[in-house]
Amino acid sequence: MADRMERFDVTIIGGGPAGLYAAFYGGLRDMSVKLIEAGSELGGRLRSYADKTVWDVGGVPPIRCARLIEQMIRQARTFEPTIVLGQRIAELERREDGTMTVVSASGERHHTRALILALGHGVPQPRRLEIEGAQRYEAANLHYAATADPGRLRGKTVLLSCCGSGNVSAVRIEELAALAARVVVVRGRADLQPSDRSRPTPSVEYRAPFVVERLHGDGNRIEAVTIARVDGEGDFAGERERMEVDEVLVDHGTRSEYGPIVRWGLEKTSWNFDADERLATRLPGVFVAGDAANYPSKLHLIAGAISDAAIAVNSAKRYLDPTAPKSAPMSTSSAKFADRNKALGL
Repeated sequence: MADRMERFDVTIIGGGPAGLYAAFYGGLRDMSVKLIEAGSELGGRLRSYADKTVWDVGGVPPIRCARLIEQMIRQARTFEPTIVLGQRIAELERREDGTMTVVSASGERHHTRALILALGHGVPQPRRLEIEGAQRYEAANLHYAATADPGRLRGKTVLLSCCGSGNVSAVRIEELAALAARVVVVRGRADLQPSDRSRPTPSVEYRAPFVVERLHGDGNRIEAVTIARVDGEGDFAGERERMEVDEVLVDHGTRSEYGPIVRWGLEKTSWNFDADERLATRLPGVFVAGDAANYPSKLHLIAGAISDAAIAVNSAKRYLDPTAPKSAPMSTSSAKFADRNKALGL
Protein backbone atom coordinates (compact mmCIF):
# COMPACT_ATOMS: atom_id res chain seq x y z
CA MET A 1 0.00 0.00 0.00
CA ALA A 2 1.01 3.61 -0.52
CA ASP A 3 3.12 5.34 2.11
CA ARG A 4 1.95 8.95 2.39
CA MET A 5 5.34 10.55 3.03
CA GLU A 6 4.12 14.10 3.71
CA ARG A 7 4.30 14.74 7.43
CA PHE A 8 1.54 16.84 8.99
CA ASP A 9 1.70 18.91 12.16
CA VAL A 10 -1.47 17.27 13.42
CA THR A 11 -3.56 14.36 12.24
CA ILE A 12 -7.14 14.05 13.46
CA ILE A 13 -8.80 10.64 13.52
CA GLY A 14 -12.56 10.99 13.27
CA GLY A 15 -14.82 13.23 11.23
CA GLY A 16 -17.60 14.00 13.70
CA PRO A 17 -18.18 17.40 15.40
CA ALA A 18 -14.94 17.29 17.41
CA GLY A 19 -12.83 16.23 14.44
CA LEU A 20 -14.40 18.79 12.11
CA TYR A 21 -13.88 21.68 14.49
CA ALA A 22 -10.34 20.52 15.25
CA ALA A 23 -9.61 20.64 11.50
CA PHE A 24 -10.81 24.25 11.38
CA TYR A 25 -9.05 25.32 14.55
CA GLY A 26 -5.81 23.59 13.60
CA GLY A 27 -5.71 25.70 10.44
CA LEU A 28 -6.41 28.79 12.50
CA ARG A 29 -3.34 27.88 14.56
CA ASP A 30 -1.15 27.70 11.43
CA MET A 31 -0.81 23.93 11.57
CA SER A 32 -0.82 21.59 8.62
CA VAL A 33 -3.83 19.33 9.20
CA LYS A 34 -4.94 15.93 8.02
CA LEU A 35 -8.32 14.46 8.99
CA ILE A 36 -8.95 10.72 8.57
CA GLU A 37 -12.49 9.33 8.73
CA ALA A 38 -13.32 5.62 8.73
CA GLY A 39 -16.66 6.11 6.99
CA SER A 40 -17.47 7.26 3.50
CA GLU A 41 -18.70 10.68 4.62
CA LEU A 42 -18.05 13.24 7.32
CA GLY A 43 -20.41 13.98 10.20
CA GLY A 44 -19.82 11.09 12.57
CA ARG A 45 -22.62 10.13 14.93
CA LEU A 46 -24.65 13.16 13.85
CA ARG A 47 -25.50 11.18 10.72
CA SER A 48 -27.56 8.77 12.82
CA TYR A 49 -30.09 11.51 13.60
CA ALA A 50 -29.66 13.72 10.54
CA ASP A 51 -33.42 14.36 10.32
CA LYS A 52 -33.71 15.53 13.93
CA THR A 53 -33.68 19.14 15.08
CA VAL A 54 -30.79 20.40 17.23
CA TRP A 55 -31.46 23.18 19.74
CA ASP A 56 -28.43 23.19 22.03
CA VAL A 57 -25.53 24.56 19.98
CA GLY A 58 -24.65 28.01 21.30
CA GLY A 59 -25.71 30.86 19.05
CA VAL A 60 -27.25 28.55 16.45
CA PRO A 61 -31.04 28.67 16.09
CA PRO A 62 -32.90 25.34 15.93
CA ILE A 63 -31.46 23.51 12.96
CA ARG A 64 -31.87 20.17 11.23
CA CYS A 65 -28.87 18.05 12.07
CA ALA A 66 -28.21 17.37 8.36
CA ARG A 67 -27.89 21.11 7.82
CA LEU A 68 -25.62 21.48 10.85
CA ILE A 69 -23.35 18.76 9.42
CA GLU A 70 -23.12 20.68 6.14
CA GLN A 71 -22.15 23.86 7.96
CA MET A 72 -19.55 22.13 10.13
CA ILE A 73 -17.97 20.49 7.08
CA ARG A 74 -17.83 23.83 5.29
CA GLN A 75 -16.16 25.40 8.32
CA ALA A 76 -13.71 22.49 8.64
CA ARG A 77 -12.56 23.07 5.04
CA THR A 78 -11.79 26.77 5.64
CA PHE A 79 -8.00 26.30 5.72
CA GLU A 80 -7.99 23.41 3.23
CA PRO A 81 -6.99 20.48 5.41
CA THR A 82 -6.23 17.15 3.77
CA ILE A 83 -9.25 14.90 4.25
CA VAL A 84 -9.09 11.12 3.86
CA LEU A 85 -12.28 9.04 3.86
CA GLY A 86 -12.83 5.31 4.13
CA GLN A 87 -9.75 4.44 6.17
CA ARG A 88 -10.02 2.87 9.61
CA ILE A 89 -6.85 3.47 11.59
CA ALA A 90 -5.40 0.38 13.23
CA GLU A 91 -1.79 0.86 14.30
CA LEU A 92 0.43 3.54 15.78
CA GLU A 93 4.19 3.60 15.22
CA ARG A 94 6.53 6.03 16.93
CA ARG A 95 9.72 7.06 15.17
CA GLU A 96 13.08 7.81 16.73
CA ASP A 97 12.63 11.55 16.15
CA GLY A 98 9.40 11.52 18.17
CA THR A 99 7.05 11.78 15.22
CA MET A 100 4.38 9.17 14.61
CA THR A 101 2.97 7.08 11.82
CA VAL A 102 -0.61 5.84 11.92
CA VAL A 103 -1.41 2.87 9.74
CA SER A 104 -4.85 2.04 8.38
CA ALA A 105 -6.35 -1.43 8.31
CA SER A 106 -5.72 -1.43 4.56
CA GLY A 107 -2.05 -0.52 4.98
CA GLU A 108 -2.05 3.22 4.21
CA ARG A 109 0.57 5.06 6.29
CA HIS A 110 0.15 8.63 7.51
CA HIS A 111 2.98 10.58 9.15
CA THR A 112 2.30 13.21 11.79
CA ARG A 113 3.93 15.20 14.58
CA ALA A 114 0.85 15.18 16.83
CA LEU A 115 -2.36 13.20 16.91
CA ILE A 116 -5.92 13.99 18.02
CA LEU A 117 -8.33 11.11 18.57
CA ALA A 118 -11.83 12.42 17.85
CA LEU A 119 -13.29 8.93 17.63
CA GLY A 120 -16.71 9.55 19.12
CA HIS A 121 -18.14 6.25 20.30
CA GLY A 122 -16.08 4.37 17.73
CA VAL A 123 -17.06 2.89 14.40
CA PRO A 124 -20.73 1.80 14.48
CA GLN A 125 -21.40 -1.80 13.50
CA PRO A 126 -24.85 -3.40 13.20
CA ARG A 127 -25.77 -5.94 15.85
CA ARG A 128 -25.94 -9.10 13.82
CA LEU A 129 -28.52 -11.84 13.83
CA GLU A 130 -27.03 -14.41 16.18
CA ILE A 131 -28.20 -17.56 14.42
CA GLU A 132 -25.91 -20.27 13.16
CA GLY A 133 -25.31 -19.88 9.45
CA ALA A 134 -26.81 -16.39 9.21
CA GLN A 135 -23.64 -14.80 7.87
CA ARG A 136 -23.72 -16.83 4.66
CA TYR A 137 -26.93 -15.06 3.61
CA GLU A 138 -25.64 -11.51 4.10
CA ALA A 139 -24.60 -11.28 0.46
CA ALA A 140 -28.07 -12.33 -0.68
CA ASN A 141 -31.31 -11.56 1.17
CA LEU A 142 -30.30 -10.97 4.80
CA HIS A 143 -29.90 -7.24 5.33
CA TYR A 144 -29.07 -4.88 8.21
CA ALA A 145 -31.19 -1.78 8.48
CA ALA A 146 -28.32 0.71 8.48
CA THR A 147 -26.98 -0.53 5.13
CA ALA A 148 -30.03 -2.05 3.41
CA ASP A 149 -30.78 -1.08 -0.18
CA PRO A 150 -34.49 -0.12 -0.21
CA GLY A 151 -34.78 -1.18 -3.84
CA ARG A 152 -34.11 -4.79 -2.84
CA LEU A 153 -37.26 -4.78 -0.69
CA ARG A 154 -39.72 -3.35 -3.17
CA GLY A 155 -42.78 -5.55 -3.74
CA LYS A 156 -41.40 -8.33 -1.53
CA THR A 157 -42.48 -10.19 1.58
CA VAL A 158 -40.13 -8.82 4.21
CA LEU A 159 -39.57 -10.06 7.74
CA LEU A 160 -38.28 -7.27 9.99
CA SER A 161 -36.55 -8.53 13.13
CA CYS A 162 -36.30 -5.85 15.79
CA CYS A 163 -35.84 -8.04 18.83
CA GLY A 164 -33.93 -6.83 21.83
CA SER A 165 -34.11 -3.64 23.86
CA GLY A 166 -34.39 -1.24 20.93
CA ASN A 167 -37.58 0.25 19.54
CA VAL A 168 -38.15 0.76 15.84
CA SER A 169 -39.84 4.02 14.91
CA ALA A 170 -43.22 4.12 13.24
CA VAL A 171 -41.64 6.19 10.47
CA ARG A 172 -39.26 3.37 9.54
CA ILE A 173 -42.04 0.79 9.53
CA GLU A 174 -44.28 3.02 7.42
CA GLU A 175 -41.46 3.60 4.94
CA LEU A 176 -40.91 -0.15 4.74
CA ALA A 177 -44.63 -0.78 4.28
CA ALA A 178 -44.67 1.65 1.36
CA LEU A 179 -42.01 -0.44 -0.38
CA ALA A 180 -42.85 -4.02 0.47
CA ALA A 181 -45.96 -6.02 -0.41
CA ARG A 182 -46.08 -7.52 3.08
CA VAL A 183 -44.11 -6.77 6.24
CA VAL A 184 -43.96 -9.08 9.26
CA VAL A 185 -42.48 -7.32 12.28
CA VAL A 186 -40.97 -9.72 14.82
CA ARG A 187 -40.39 -8.35 18.32
CA GLY A 188 -38.81 -10.02 21.29
CA ARG A 189 -41.05 -8.29 23.82
CA ALA A 190 -44.79 -7.89 23.75
CA ASP A 191 -44.64 -4.40 25.26
CA LEU A 192 -42.41 -2.99 22.51
CA GLN A 193 -44.48 -1.12 19.97
CA PRO A 194 -43.42 1.34 17.27
CA SER A 195 -42.64 4.68 18.88
CA ASP A 196 -44.97 7.52 17.89
CA ARG A 197 -47.17 5.06 16.08
CA SER A 198 -49.78 7.13 14.25
CA ARG A 199 -52.03 4.67 12.45
CA PRO A 200 -52.27 0.94 11.67
CA THR A 201 -50.93 -0.17 8.30
CA PRO A 202 -52.81 -3.05 6.64
CA SER A 203 -49.71 -4.57 5.04
CA VAL A 204 -47.85 -4.75 8.37
CA GLU A 205 -48.30 -7.70 10.76
CA TYR A 206 -46.83 -7.97 14.25
CA ARG A 207 -45.55 -11.07 16.01
CA ALA A 208 -44.68 -10.42 19.65
CA PRO A 209 -43.10 -11.70 21.76
CA PHE A 210 -41.33 -13.72 19.06
CA VAL A 211 -37.75 -14.05 17.85
CA VAL A 212 -36.22 -15.51 14.71
CA GLU A 213 -35.14 -19.03 15.65
CA ARG A 214 -34.04 -20.52 12.34
CA LEU A 215 -33.35 -19.58 8.73
CA HIS A 216 -34.31 -22.05 6.00
CA GLY A 217 -32.53 -21.88 2.68
CA ASP A 218 -30.19 -23.55 0.25
CA GLY A 219 -27.10 -21.79 1.59
CA ASN A 220 -27.41 -19.04 -0.99
CA ARG A 221 -30.79 -17.46 -0.23
CA ILE A 222 -33.21 -17.57 2.67
CA GLU A 223 -36.49 -19.13 1.59
CA ALA A 224 -38.35 -19.23 4.92
CA VAL A 225 -37.88 -18.48 8.61
CA THR A 226 -39.09 -20.08 11.80
CA ILE A 227 -40.02 -17.69 14.56
CA ALA A 228 -40.56 -18.82 18.15
CA ARG A 229 -42.46 -17.30 21.05
CA VAL A 230 -40.35 -16.30 24.05
CA ASP A 231 -41.24 -15.60 27.64
CA GLY A 232 -40.31 -12.58 29.74
CA GLU A 233 -36.83 -13.99 30.33
CA GLY A 234 -36.18 -14.50 26.63
CA ASP A 235 -36.49 -18.29 26.80
CA PHE A 236 -38.44 -20.22 24.19
CA ALA A 237 -42.06 -20.74 25.24
CA GLY A 238 -43.05 -23.49 22.81
CA GLU A 239 -45.13 -21.85 20.06
CA ARG A 240 -43.46 -21.70 16.64
CA GLU A 241 -44.45 -20.45 13.23
CA ARG A 242 -42.77 -21.01 9.88
CA MET A 243 -43.32 -18.53 7.07
CA GLU A 244 -41.98 -18.04 3.58
CA VAL A 245 -40.18 -14.73 3.02
CA ASP A 246 -38.33 -12.99 0.23
CA GLU A 247 -36.09 -10.77 2.35
CA VAL A 248 -35.03 -10.60 6.00
CA LEU A 249 -34.25 -7.18 7.47
CA VAL A 250 -32.54 -6.99 10.87
CA ASP A 251 -32.71 -3.88 13.03
CA HIS A 252 -31.16 -4.81 16.37
CA GLY A 253 -29.43 -1.47 16.71
CA THR A 254 -25.72 -0.84 16.50
CA ARG A 255 -22.69 -1.10 18.71
CA SER A 256 -19.58 0.96 18.33
CA GLU A 257 -16.02 -0.16 18.76
CA TYR A 258 -12.60 1.45 18.60
CA GLY A 259 -10.92 -1.60 17.14
CA PRO A 260 -7.13 -2.00 17.41
CA ILE A 261 -6.71 1.49 18.87
CA VAL A 262 -7.55 0.05 22.30
CA ARG A 263 -4.23 -1.82 22.14
CA TRP A 264 -2.10 1.32 21.79
CA GLY A 265 -1.55 1.63 25.55
CA LEU A 266 -4.05 4.40 26.27
CA GLU A 267 -5.75 4.47 29.66
CA LYS A 268 -9.36 3.60 29.03
CA THR A 269 -12.69 3.50 30.88
CA SER A 270 -15.34 1.00 29.81
CA TRP A 271 -15.88 2.97 26.62
CA ASN A 272 -13.68 6.07 26.25
CA PHE A 273 -10.14 7.30 26.93
CA ASP A 274 -8.76 9.09 29.97
CA ALA A 275 -7.24 12.54 29.49
CA ASP A 276 -5.97 15.36 31.67
CA GLU A 277 -7.13 18.99 31.64
CA ARG A 278 -5.15 19.59 28.43
CA LEU A 279 -6.89 16.59 26.84
CA ALA A 280 -3.51 14.88 26.69
CA THR A 281 -3.42 11.12 26.99
CA ARG A 282 -0.61 9.09 28.56
CA LEU A 283 1.00 8.77 25.11
CA PRO A 284 3.22 11.76 24.25
CA GLY A 285 1.76 13.86 21.45
CA VAL A 286 -1.58 12.03 21.47
CA PHE A 287 -4.65 14.03 22.49
CA VAL A 288 -8.35 13.20 22.59
CA ALA A 289 -11.54 15.20 22.01
CA GLY A 290 -15.29 14.75 21.93
CA ASP A 291 -17.15 11.70 23.19
CA ALA A 292 -13.95 9.65 23.10
CA ALA A 293 -12.52 11.82 25.90
CA ASN A 294 -12.98 11.11 29.60
CA TYR A 295 -12.13 13.74 32.20
CA PRO A 296 -13.97 14.96 35.32
CA SER A 297 -15.87 17.90 33.80
CA LYS A 298 -16.68 16.22 30.48
CA LEU A 299 -19.79 17.59 28.72
CA HIS A 300 -21.35 15.17 26.24
CA LEU A 301 -22.90 17.75 23.94
CA ILE A 302 -21.97 19.07 20.50
CA ALA A 303 -20.91 22.26 22.29
CA GLY A 304 -18.64 20.17 24.52
CA ALA A 305 -17.09 18.46 21.49
CA ILE A 306 -16.30 21.85 19.95
CA SER A 307 -14.68 23.06 23.16
CA ASP A 308 -12.68 19.83 23.45
CA ALA A 309 -11.45 20.23 19.88
CA ALA A 310 -10.07 23.72 20.51
CA ILE A 311 -8.37 22.64 23.75
CA ALA A 312 -6.84 19.57 22.10
CA VAL A 313 -5.52 21.62 19.17
CA ASN A 314 -4.06 24.24 21.48
CA SER A 315 -2.39 21.50 23.51
CA ALA A 316 -1.01 19.89 20.35
CA LYS A 317 0.34 23.26 19.20
CA ARG A 318 2.11 23.81 22.52
CA TYR A 319 3.40 20.23 22.45
CA LEU A 320 5.08 20.99 19.13
CA ASP A 321 6.16 24.51 20.13
CA PRO A 322 6.16 25.29 23.86
CA THR A 323 6.69 28.99 23.05
CA ALA A 324 3.49 29.24 21.00
CA PRO A 325 0.58 31.31 22.37
CA LYS A 326 -1.86 29.32 24.45
CA SER A 327 -4.66 29.90 21.97
CA ALA A 328 -5.41 31.48 18.59
CA PRO A 329 -6.43 35.14 18.40
CA MET A 330 -10.15 35.81 18.29
CA SER A 331 -11.58 35.59 14.80
CA THR A 332 -12.88 39.17 15.09
CA SER A 333 -9.30 40.46 15.25
CA SER A 334 -7.51 37.79 13.19
CA ALA A 335 -5.89 38.94 9.96
CA LYS A 336 -6.64 35.50 8.55
CA PHE A 337 -10.24 36.50 8.01
CA ALA A 338 -9.78 40.01 6.59
CA ASP A 339 -10.00 39.02 2.93
CA ARG A 340 -12.67 36.42 3.66
CA ASN A 341 -14.80 39.02 5.43
CA LYS A 342 -14.49 41.35 2.44
CA ALA A 343 -15.52 38.57 0.08
CA LEU A 344 -18.60 38.03 2.23
CA GLY A 345 -19.36 41.75 2.27
CA LEU A 346 -18.85 41.92 6.03
